Amino acid sequence: MPLSKYDIELDLKKQVGTSHAYLVELTGSNKRVLDVGCDTGYLGEALTALGNKVWGFEISEDTARLARDRMIDCLVGDLETVELATVFEPHSFEVVIFGDVLEHLRDPLPVLRSARALLSPGGSILVSTPNVAHGDVRLALLSGQFRYNKLGILDETHTRFFTAESLVDFARDAGFVVADLRRTHADLFSTEIGVLEADQDPALVERLRADPEAVTYQFVARLVPDDSTALVTEQALRTDALRSQVSDLQAQLTRSEADAAALATERAALQDQVDDLRRAHDEAVRQRDSLLSERDQLSAQLSDHSVRKIGQRVKRWLSGSSDI
Repeated sequence: MPLSKYDIELDLKKQVGTSHAYLVELTGSNKRVLDVGCDTGYLGEALTALGNKVWGFEISEDTARLARDRMIDCLVGDLETVELATVFEPHSFEVVIFGDVLEHLRDPLPVLRSARALLSPGGSILVSTPNVAHGDVRLALLSGQFRYNKLGILDETHTRFFTAESLVDFARDAGFVVADLRRTHADLFSTEIGVLEADQDPALVERLRADPEAVTYQFVARLVPDDSTALVTEQALRTDALRSQVSDLQAQLTRSEADAAALATERAALQDQVDDLRRAHDEAVRQRDSLLSERDQLSAQLSDHSVRKIGQRVKRWLSGSSDI
């Protein structure tokens, strides 16, 4: 039995487009990294493989013990009561990661603010967090349902919830701007929320599927210290919007290709039917011609037989042996 319900086997080759893959990509290589809430150190292990020097911070000594085997060191403490700036040297890290951590805290704002002091010049904070505006959550709320789960968007230990807009505001309140915003995706009715498409209004479902926020499962953001400019965040949000447009176009292309494939299959099936009908027609013509030939043969045979009988009767009459 695992020590933590969050412990996973991290295989980045099989987990393209996941929050962990984005965190690794945004971290890069050859950096000093602090993984806050590192659990058993599975992310730190992947980062170490890229040449990074990774430290961890974890609330449980049991999981920290495992994490120490995967990184340089892992310290133990409660983020609710311990300031990171008092545990680690100022300006020690080029990257500080909060991977699915902040939503578990009663007051995550001072934790994020404290982390700023740990960044070296040019450093950044990486945050991943679920999107409470996913369409499955919205549909559940319309049905009057708000049920916590063991894992996922409504993890039973989550105390803070984010949308794209509130995440940007939260970062700004902590003294950061969003320099890059990535999304993981989950289609409607595919999450642990458990809503069923058959129970929903089709028009509403169609509207939700057209909304990028409704199919966003998690956000992964790179935060940089705010230098009194909003340009960085605006550029990041513009890039995020372009990514969404590209994703929509790719989805449309996939649907078009699927439609084309379906039409090609239908055309092939119709062609098979035409070929079958043509073969059936040719067989019917062959049978007709055969029957006509048999009829003609029978007619000729009957004609010859009649002529012979008439000839025989004429001979008998001429001989006087019978009447015609």
